[in-house]
Amino acid sequence: MNVRPLSPEALVAELVARISALPRDTWSRVVVDGADATAPHETADALVTPLRALGRPVLRVSARDFLRPASVRFEHGKQDPDAFRYEWLDVGGLLREVLAPLDPGGSGRVLPSLWNADTDRASRADYVALGAGGVLVLDGTLLLDKWLPAELAVHLWLSPAALRRRTPEDLAWTLPAYEGYEPRADVTVRYDHPARPALVG
Repeated sequence: MNVRPLSPEALVAELVARISALPRDTWSRVVVDGADATAPHETADALVTPLRALGRPVLRVSARDFLRPASVRFEHGKQDPDAFRYEWLDVGGLLREVLAPLDPGGSGRVLPSLWNADTDRASRADYVALGAGGVLVLDGTLLLDKWLPAELAVHLWLSPAALRRRTPEDLAWTLPAYEGYEPRADVTVRYDHPARPALVG
């Protein structure tokens, strides 16, 4: 197995190059997946400006805006790791409103958010039309074992020790949710040390 150390800037450049190489005659769906401790939203955010500089329309979406209502998420308590892994995310809503419209021949109309978990209410967002050759960049955790369609899936990998060390105490209850998680990723990044990521393969 080849493991190539990179700087954070070089990692972003590598990912942008791979996304840029995807066909421009349709939309590209990019998923950046990682435990909360890896802050996958930061990597996803870092892709936006360089992709736009290359002339690609970009839409950023976070899986956090597609959580189920609190009554469903917390049915077994607020700190149930199995519910966190399998029940918190509204997979159907994410597919219907974000990913399926970007299938070949789809409408290209995406709902960027569905549910505000902080207020526990519908977000009331408006649909957005992603232009031709556009890139959807979706971030979240525990996404890559749910058969979500994507042209590029990126997983920020942490060793078990690093996951325990870097997970805040108030989220320690989520750790069992990551046991046995086998993401289906096109790109795996070793992320034990964010200042020194390493590309696998």
